[in-house]
Amino acid sequence: MMNAKLKYLFCPESVAVVGASNGFDKLGYHVMKSLVEGGYGGRIFPVNPKGGQIWGRQSYQALSAIPEAVDLAAITVPGPFVPEIVHQCGRKMVKGAVLITAGFREIEDPKGAALQEEVRKIARLYELPIVGPNTFGFVNRTFGVNASFTPEFSRLEKGGVALISQSGGFCHLCGFMAMEQRMGVSKLMSLGNHVNVGFPEMLRHLVEEDDDTRVIALYIEGLDHPRDLLDTAKSLKGKKPIIAYKAGRNERGDSASRFHTGVMAGDYQIWKGALRQAGILEVSSPEEFIDTAKVLDKCPPIKGPRIAVLSGQAGPGLIAADAVENAGLQFARFSARTQETINRLLSPMAMRTNPVDMGPAWYSPEDMLDILKAVVEDEGTDGVIFLNVFASANVHMAKAMAERMKGAAPFTKPVVVVFSAPRGIWDAEIVEIDGKKGISIVPTPDRAGVVMGNLWKENLLPG
Repeated sequence: MMNAKLKYLFCPESVAVVGASNGFDKLGYHVMKSLVEGGYGGRIFPVNPKGGQIWGRQSYQALSAIPEAVDLAAITVPGPFVPEIVHQCGRKMVKGAVLITAGFREIEDPKGAALQEEVRKIARLYELPIVGPNTFGFVNRTFGVNASFTPEFSRLEKGGVALISQSGGFCHLCGFMAMEQRMGVSKLMSLGNHVNVGFPEMLRHLVEEDDDTRVIALYIEGLDHPRDLLDTAKSLKGKKPIIAYKAGRNERGDSASRFHTGVMAGDYQIWKGALRQAGILEVSSPEEFIDTAKVLDKCPPIKGPRIAVLSGQAGPGLIAADAVENAGLQFARFSARTQETINRLLSPMAMRTNPVDMGPAWYSPEDMLDILKAVVEDEGTDGVIFLNVFASANVHMAKAMAERMKGAAPFTKPVVVVFSAPRGIWDAEIVEIDGKKGISIVPTPDRAGVVMGNLWKENLLPG
């Protein structure tokens, strides 16, 4: 019953902000700003015992005073007041709540853990799903609701990646990186101390009930019952890609995790093997986390380890080639027909076997794109890395590619692209190309090699 309510929690037709305020120094101010300025199309009910106008809307002194049904309660009051508010949510038949407040299990004082347990019992009484406490909130970009204290998250591009984290700080780090890298997001949320909505519940919801989500990205610190997550992931293997960044890999990180979300991080080596057995692809940095999720969302699945590297300059091509080898991939061997096309379009001065140095074709971006087309269509190639670093002579490269892709069929193999240029030169073209027709753009050649390796690793996971 509780899981069935998650769709109302994440796609609410109405939101009550308990603790709403006009004061900048209150969390309720920023949550109201996120909803109002984020363009939320549902009904917003500010709740504050003082009454009056809040953010241009008539407020209510209690949840019970709201004359309409409430799907979601965003609760921003101090911790000691939360149990009574959760009771009010239950009596009002609110569908779900998000506790954007702290002072629970994450603090050293045992009263915090006791307070959280009290909230958990009340929520169970009413079968009320709760995100948090100790969370910044959540954002559902595809539905258009920003129930968080960060209005800027309404700028995230809509897309297929759901980023679920134990840490609000990590959500902010990767959320802003996602904006910079044009990664499309379906949901962004921190579980915080997870009273009753944790990784298992979110995985099942995202895989079985959320058609907008194509890739699930998890940030994990530590869990009291990791088997629940692992068993759930294992039961859902093969339905949607799941990637994870596991923090707290050493003793100091383990201790820090305890004081962040109230749980220990655990032995990393055990986690490493368990994640793989559960069908979860592990990554090792925030950059790899964003790159991998983005490419899995936008590129076709890879069918083999044979990779072609095509570069407008030799140096970046060599960097990508090193990354390809380090990832355990193979270099594609071109067919005679493909090699003949490359030989015809490039002079003998260039490196014309894989990795290919396309530098001599700078003045003819169409030739470079013809090479790309031939290599993608080669049956001996499973994926392509296409690199271009700006120089005055190749200024038209990005524009030519953008124009070519308008009328082209989508690539049937993953094409990971690097376009590097000063701001203001290829900006518009990069936006036009990225995420379209099976292409995904990442910042550097080494990251292109790593993410191509992760596409293949995801394909090799058990199950």
